[in-house]
Amino acid sequence: MFNIVLIEPQIPQNTGNIARTCACAGAKLHLIKPLFDINDKTLKRAGLDYWDKLEIFYYKDADDFFNKNQGEYFFIETGGVQNYTQVKFYKDAYLFFGKETTGIDKQILNKYEDRIISIPMSKNLRSLNLSNCVALVLYEALRQNTFFDLC
Repeated sequence: MFNIVLIEPQIPQNTGNIARTCACAGAKLHLIKPLFDINDKTLKRAGLDYWDKLEIFYYKDADDFFNKNQGEYFFIETGGVQNYTQVKFYKDAYLFFGKETTGIDKQILNKYEDRIISIPMSKNLRSLNLSNCVALVLYEALRQNTFFDLC
């Protein structure tokens, strides 16, 4: 089972879509605060009726997450040295995504420079939608692992 880690997500609809994707893909969702109001109606609507089919964990900050979780980490960020399709993902890996406006904090990225991967895109544009990025990378990880028992 893969782990999706959202560091300080800002848009409830994105997080709701990601929660839905995680439920369908059998992935765990880890949310690192600060967050929006988790009772936000747009968050709930985007996640449909999948909330009870999902494991969600909350952390007060990034240090709290790293103190409680160990494993293989991948940080998805623009400017990563490797394309996400060039990386071998192993079951139970943690796939990190940063907040929509600024990405993953540089202090975290500096600590894990060799674990930063990216999704190819046009050089003239800033970024893809967060929920789309999660879906792309998570399903590549699942594909590499023969989709476990999803099909």
